[in-house]
Amino acid sequence: MVLDNELKQLLIDGMTYYKKEITDIQIKQFEKYMELLKEWNKKINLTAIEDDREIVIKHFIDSISIVPYVKNENLKIIDIGTGAGFPGIPLKIVNPQNKVTLLDSLDKRVKFLNEVINGINITQISAIHGRAEDFGTNPVYREKYDIAVARAVANLPVLLEYCLPFVKINGIFIAMKGSNTEEFENCNKALDILGGKIEKIEKMELPFTNIERNVVVVRKFRQTPTKYPRKAGKPSKEPLI
Repeated sequence: MVLDNELKQLLIDGMTYYKKEITDIQIKQFEKYMELLKEWNKKINLTAIEDDREIVIKHFIDSISIVPYVKNENLKIIDIGTGAGFPGIPLKIVNPQNKVTLLDSLDKRVKFLNEVINGINITQISAIHGRAEDFGTNPVYREKYDIAVARAVANLPVLLEYCLPFVKINGIFIAMKGSNTEEFENCNKALDILGGKIEKIEKMELPFTNIERNVVVVRKFRQTPTKYPRKAGKPSKEPLI
């Protein structure tokens, strides 16, 4: 599919808002991504958002909103619970030098992600099928990433246990959250145990909407104890609060 001029301009304006220029090749990659997303969404549940304009704003531009914290300089990034590839794939499209791992617990979604990766012709990105609790204890992945990202997967204390084990010391975890800030208040125990410290909570409005978002940046200052993450299901049933 080809984005009409209005949608193309919307994408360009969204990138400009976050101080990113977008090339014709990158626009074509987003077009192909949208085409595959809509095609696969008829077969498996990838997104409740089906309108083209909404996809551009609420998936593509929303994913790009954390670009100010993600430089394009050969960083290793893992997207935990990536779903249909947000924010990992848009981040990779606009910052192609970074190496990205997409982790999702549903095999069907991973098949979709691989089709997108091949269809839009991006390299140094891989999609893996599994749970954060299992991969977070695997020495191939544990404490190997400069940045971990997650978009609205779980409450913050649970997310911290999923994500911080993947982050190198002095790396960051970026949580993309909605407008509700209550969950931020009971994170101290999880942060203390897992070796993280909230560096910044930035309130923002998603461009072209009145939707409020919060970006939480957590700096990892020491190793996460080896007993974390706990076995699958435990972090969500018994959060560190």
